[in-house]
This record gives sequence, C-alpha cells and structure tokens, in this order.
Amino acid sequence: PGETENSFILCRGGLAERLCRLQNRERSAISFWRHQCISDDKIPSDKSGVLIVRILEIFEECTIQVAICQQLEQSPATLSSEDAVINAEEPILKVLFTRETAAHLKSRPQDVIHIYPPWQKLLLQNADVPVIMNTYFSQKVLLSEHSEAREKTHGLTKMLIRKNIISLAETFRLDDLDDKLHCKSSDDQVPCAPQTHNNGGSKQHPSALSAVNDSLLEMVESQGAVGWREVQVRVVIQRVYCLPAREGYRSHAPGNNPLCATPVTNSHPPNVRLCLLVQDAYGMFSEVQLQSLSSTDDIERYCRRWEGKFCCLAGMKILQRTTRGRALGLFSLIDSLWPPVVPVKVPGQSQDSEMMTTNLPPPSFCYILTVQSGEIHVEVDEEEQISNLYQPPAVHGLKEILRMDGCNERCSFWAQVLYRRQQSKHSVPIDQRETLLFVTDSTLQNAVHGIPKVVAVSVTASCVLSMEIIEALSAGSQLVFFKDALWGNGRIICVERTVLLLQKPLLCSAAGADLSELTGPVRLDELDSTTQANSVCALRGTVVGVNESTAFSWPTCNRCGNGKLELCPQDRELLYCNQCSEVVTTPVLKMQLEVFLSCPSRSQSTVKVKVWHEITLFVLLTMLLFLQTYEVQSVLGKEVGLLNCYVHSVTSHPNCVALEEIVLL
Repeated sequence: PGETENSFILCRGGLAERLCRLQNRERSAISFWRHQCISDDKIPSDKSGVLIVRILEIFEECTIQVAICQQLEQSPATLSSEDAVINAEEPILKVLFTRETAAHLKSRPQDVIHIYPPWQKLLLQNADVPVIMNTYFSQKVLLSEHSEAREKTHGLTKMLIRKNIISLAETFRLDDLDDKLHCKSSDDQVPCAPQTHNNGGSKQHPSALSAVNDSLLEMVESQGAVGWREVQVRVVIQRVYCLPAREGYRSHAPGNNPLCATPVTNSHPPNVRLCLLVQDAYGMFSEVQLQSLSSTDDIERYCRRWEGKFCCLAGMKILQRTTRGRALGLFSLIDSLWPPVVPVKVPGQSQDSEMMTTNLPPPSFCYILTVQSGEIHVEVDEEEQISNLYQPPAVHGLKEILRMDGCNERCSFWAQVLYRRQQSKHSVPIDQRETLLFVTDSTLQNAVHGIPKVVAVSVTASCVLSMEIIEALSAGSQLVFFKDALWGNGRIICVERTVLLLQKPLLCSAAGADLSELTGPVRLDELDSTTQANSVCALRGTVVGVNESTAFSWPTCNRCGNGKLELCPQDRELLYCNQCSEVVTTPVLKMQLEVFLSCPSRSQSTVKVKVWHEITLFVLLTMLLFLQTYEVQSVLGKEVGLLNCYVHSVTSHPNCVALEEIVLL
C-alpha cells in the first residue's frame, strides 16, 4: 500500500482492467452510500427490498464475518434490542459480511441491521439455513436512548470474535469426516467478550488473548494503508531501539501507560523516536515507530522491560512498505534474527505442529508502522514470560568478529573503550560527524601476532547514543555493550538500530565466546609496516628533528580550560574568558610541537609526531630544551617510548607516517 513499485500495467480492454474498473466503481458506490447515510443522519427512506435482521451470534471463518441472524418483518422502532422478544417462528439466516463491512458496522449480538439491495440469498444443498451475501449496503439501527448509551459504552471496548479455523484437509475432504469435520480445538474458539485497552488494569484471561489476530500481513491486507482501529495484532518484541525522528512528534510514556504521540513543542530535547522491531507468529517482521523520547536514557529501561515480551498493536497506520534494496540496515538486523528459533506458522496450511516449518526464505519486505495520533496502540504484557520466538543478541568476542567472512552482518560484543575521537571533516556539520571508539577485549589482548590488539568502532551520526553513554565515555574508560553493530569490509560500524549500553542485557547468548574482563595494563600494537591510518599504536624511537616553524603556544583559562580568550574590554592588557565571564589573571600557557623520530619498525619512513602540552614526550622535550636554553641539538638522539599515538595518515610518496600523541581514557 502506498508504494508505486507495486503498481502494474493492465492490458487495455482486458478482463483484468474491466474487473479493476468494476471494483473501483463498487468501492466508490459503497463509500458514497455510507457518506450519504452519515450526512443525512438517518436511515434511507426507501424500504423496498430492505432485509431487517437481528444478530444472534457472530464468528469469523476464512476472513469472513459470519452472523447468525433472525429475520424481522419490520424494525422494532419502539423497542430496545434487549427488550425485544425473540419469536421462534421468525426465520434464521446466515449473513456474510466482509471485513471492511464488519469494521464499519461494529456489530454485536442483539444488534438490528438493515441490509439494502442488491443483497442476495443463497440456498445451499443439504442446508436448512439460507445464506445472505452481497451485504455491502448495510446499516446498524440504534433503537432507543438506552441502546445509544450501550453503544457508547461498547465503543470503548474491543469485541473479540470467535474464529473457526478450517484446515485445507477439511475443505477438500481429505480426512475422515465423521472424526474430524466437527472437531474443533478449544484453543480455536473463544467466546465473545469485551477487552479494555488498559495496561494497568486487571490481567486478561489467556483465552481472550488467543482471539487477537496473530498475522501482521493479514491485518495490513484487510485493513489497508490507512490503518486499523478495531483489531489487534499480537506480536513479539525482538528489539527496542531509537531512531532519529524525521517527523514532528514527541510524547512521554510515564510508568506503564499506553503510549500516545503529541506534537513537538520544544526542539531542545533530543529528537529521537522509540522504535520496536516486532515479529508475528508467521515469522513476518515489522518496525513500529512510537513516540519521541524526552530523554535518550529511557532506551535502556525499555530494552530491559520489553524485549522478548508479547505485545498487542492497535491503531497503527502504514508509513511505508520497504524492501531489501531500500533498507539494507533494517534487513541486516532482520537477517540476524532469521531463521526463527522455533517453528512458525505457514500461511494457508494446517497449523498442526507437524505442518509448521522453519525452512522458509528470509523476508523480502517489511512494513514500517506508526501510531495514529491519540490512539491507544501498544499494550506490552511485562508480567508475561519471555516468548520462545525471541532471539536475544548473540555475544561474540572481538577476535571472532574480525574473522567473520560475511558482509553487513550484525554482531554484539562487550568491549573496553580506550580512546574516543571525533572525525574532523570541516565540510560536515559537527552533529553529523562520525566518532571513532577504539576498543579492546580479552580475546584481542591475548591474541597472537596477526590479530590487532585494539580495533576502531565507527559510530555514525545516525546511531543514537544516550546521554548516560556520552557522559560515561567523557569521564573515563568504560566497559560498553555494543548490541547489533554492523560488521563488513573489515570495519565495525554502529549505525541506525545499534544500541550501546553500560549494563549487560538480561538475556544474551554468549555462544562459547571468551568474555572475561581485562586484567593488567592494556597493550597497543607497535607501529610497523601494517599500521593503517585512523588507528592507534604504540611508538618508540629516537628524536632526529624538531619542526620549529610549526611550533606555537596559546593561553587558556586556568579555571575552565577555554583556549579562546579575548582581550578584556575594560583593560586591554588583561585576558577575558567568555565561558567563565571573568577576567583571566593567571592564564595557562599551552604549546604544540612537531617532532621527527627514527623508528626501527619503519626504518624507511619519516615518522612525524605532533605532541601537546601535558603529554609525555612534550614534557620530556620541554624540560631538555629549557635546561639547554632552547638548544634543539640537545634533544636530538634522545630515545622515547612507548608512546600512545593516533595515526593521522600513512603515505607512500613521500614515505611518511603522521601521528599524534594521545592519552588513553
């Protein structure tokens, strides 16, 4: 729905084109008739050929709503439907309503329905009850003020319809009719009962939940792109994450209340949207985009409370039908959850256990759903046990991830963050730049030659980080859980739908990986011929030169460290800090220096190291220069190392390695 790629060209004048026109005219006629009834706010005056029935029982069979009705000679205009006496002599009819008509009528037992022509009566062989079809032009009649009050009360509750599941074996008479024709499982038949949309209310009886639809595709096909209001779909929450919000919605979800969307009124809080990746009993996935969060720190709470739990969706509308070619990131996450860990249902087949199978192709499309403003749409049963369909993240060691052969595969791992660096591309806005996190774990630290001891994890701007993660990384080295990161082309990337947590999930699969914590100091790989740009390494060598032309110094605030001081307006001989809004009387002088080293591991390369104030090498060189009254010759030939460095660039013409000394977290 709503996708131009699904449109097709019909042969002019062919049967398909004629049928399509006929269906369009039929839909238009039905919509016009219903609109006219609503506008006139009355029953059409023409009663010729009108069939008047009272509903006695409702059930669903093969996506058609079947109503067992009693035919009435005339509408009991003065009696309420509860007060009317059923006349045993009045004929019984079986009336068929399509899903669209049933959703429009919202019928219940004892309701009186007027069915307008052109309805048709079908007399079946060996059947005593006639069948009424073509009931598109139907209208429910409110008989009294008491009935109107009952209608308003029932409008707040959900009508659960008993479903008769008919297997193909029964349809084509493949089984023994005497044994199986009338044999129905008690799990398939649920009495009609109202269900209120309230998470905080009383627990629903398990039999009531089984009447909720379990197929996302069936709901989409039957309810259309505009969404569904009168039905629910029961799904399993496989993943909870945040996406950058692209639409103007923000809302709050206090406690355990259902979530509703409201317009954005403040752009200062992070504009991110809470999302669920859900899966139904048939294995189909859908991404549900809920409300925007006031704080990204809520994501960890929702992950722990909701992942693996059942939830019922209602009031959804379709944003988009997307495919693999258009949403590689989404489908890489779906592929990591495929095949299902338990057998799933197969559409159109008997749902006996021996007919279920997991030998199914991976999904090729996915519906992106969102809420209809003001609708109650998500009910998560947090007290229910974890679903067998849920697949927790499979945790691997970094060494195992680096040996994976696939491309664009999702992976989850624990790692110690040693250093953080934001890419400095001036053409890209700051809030859209990538951040590099250099991480390690015990599998890398204990690895033999050929496996790096530290790897870079690229965090893209589309990966939503909580303030808790950002503040923790600013404070120092942290052990972080990377959930559903992307591995491919020799890189680990945190993209949309990747979640970073400080706490281990309640459920995860280690798959035999070595997840022991680091003991002892962290080691970096030494600079050698395999060192690449945008990596970190350890460096040792001999000072062979100092670039005095690029050396410079600047004053900084002794209180906040601000390096952009200005002249004080009142006294031009003093410096002023805009961040502290105070005069700086004792500024701290910082300096930058470039040093050339000779390294045995890269004897053919020019190794240039940028050092800063407060760094080990700079302090050493400064002390020597001060002692020798800034004689550069006094530091030449001095050995330094091991220094922790970030590699800016590696070039072959000229053969040069540019590094910057760093301090690990």
